[in-house]
Amino acid sequence: MYIEFHGAAEQVTGSCYLIEAGASRILLDCGMVQGSQQDEKHNADDFAFNPATIDAVILSHSHIDHSGRIPFLVKSGFKGQIYSHRASRDLCSIMLQDAGYLNERESQWENRKRERKGLELIEPYFTVEDAQNAMQQFHPLEYGQTLQLSSSVSFKLSDAGHILGSSIIELWLSENGLQRKIVFSGDIGYPERPILHDPAIIKQADLVIMESTYGDRLHRTSEQTCQEMTEILCQANSERGNIIIPAFAVGRTQRMIYEFAKHYDDWDLARWQIFLDSPMAISATEVYTKHTELYDEEASELWQKNSVSPLLPNLQLCRTANQSMALNSIKSGAIIIAGSGMCTGGRIKHHLKHNIWRKDCHLIITGFQARGTLGRKLVDGSKRIRLWGETFQVNARLHTLGGLSAHADQAGLLSWFQHFDNAPPLVLVHGEPVALNALKTAIEANTDSAVMIAKKFSKIDLTASIQLTMD
Repeated sequence: MYIEFHGAAEQVTGSCYLIEAGASRILLDCGMVQGSQQDEKHNADDFAFNPATIDAVILSHSHIDHSGRIPFLVKSGFKGQIYSHRASRDLCSIMLQDAGYLNERESQWENRKRERKGLELIEPYFTVEDAQNAMQQFHPLEYGQTLQLSSSVSFKLSDAGHILGSSIIELWLSENGLQRKIVFSGDIGYPERPILHDPAIIKQADLVIMESTYGDRLHRTSEQTCQEMTEILCQANSERGNIIIPAFAVGRTQRMIYEFAKHYDDWDLARWQIFLDSPMAISATEVYTKHTELYDEEASELWQKNSVSPLLPNLQLCRTANQSMALNSIKSGAIIIAGSGMCTGGRIKHHLKHNIWRKDCHLIITGFQARGTLGRKLVDGSKRIRLWGETFQVNARLHTLGGLSAHADQAGLLSWFQHFDNAPPLVLVHGEPVALNALKTAIEANTDSAVMIAKKFSKIDLTASIQLTMD
């Protein structure tokens, strides 16, 4: 009986953990690596295990760094069920097909260059069709529903409060009469934030595996974030420029729409044209409106009374490429929300091309930016960026709104973990080294738990007394 760490170990993305108990082999998540082009090339690498030997995948949520390699897993021989909350299943149907489309398009671009050089052509490591095939193996669940996978494994999903359908996974394992309970946090949401409920509190575990994305910092309060947004809008309006917001299609986009609707009058948004320029984000927002039973009380009341457009009468949805390109001619008074959230692709790069060099433009970063991404370079203060081989001066004013994060900060993670009885041992994943070490220090100072940072391909023996020594 063991757990082996295949991703999101000393890095934020690529969540994937293999658990073996008795005759069962289970994957927790199967996500893509995100970051630099060099990092992302590893998504096409063969798995370090035989996918045909995996009995099931339990998915914490739909974000691509947790779900994105599932089609490749299926293509590589996985025949089992993929268990997730039903809202995650609905979102994955959108996101995985989009990922397959991007793979196909990138392969086409690469093959044009290879053909001119007389090189061997490549195939995308998975396609839209592969993503559609993978969706046939999804088995949707509700929160609180315990499922017995085998004589050795049962599990339950609880609300993680991160995005729609995000789950904390409780696993009960048995082997040769020995029983262990493992809790995987998935991505933990920030308590008392709008739309979703707070993360569920779990009391018992023999081992906890917890994310640490923001393990080294504290978020601004909602009040501080609201005030900062007020100031940005006021300044941008006086300068008559545009506001560009790179946003993740699932979670952050819906939060932005919600905040704009809630503060429509306070922020004087009637004077702006607001554009949601992302077909995937539009589709994801439709999924959010389908699952209003998962909202907290305030959001439920607001969203159930109105569809998205009446909430924001000046919101325009840009589905087509022509609608997106038409935004390039707008020089003033536009708020453009577009993907990707880390500026690595999608329509946001076109909006940066037409706005980043303008001194009256404001760029609002609302989420985590992984190492190697264009978004991270901007946050780190790059004065010049390259887009499609052309260099652009960064003259736009950059703002980072940490208070909009869908992840708990250090205090939130510590508080969530402190609810466990008997200070179980803890393994930290899903974080960069600075965040991992800062959170480890904070937890060791405030609890009696043994804490270890996971390393890639390391393994923890779950038999006997669990000691955090990794093979």
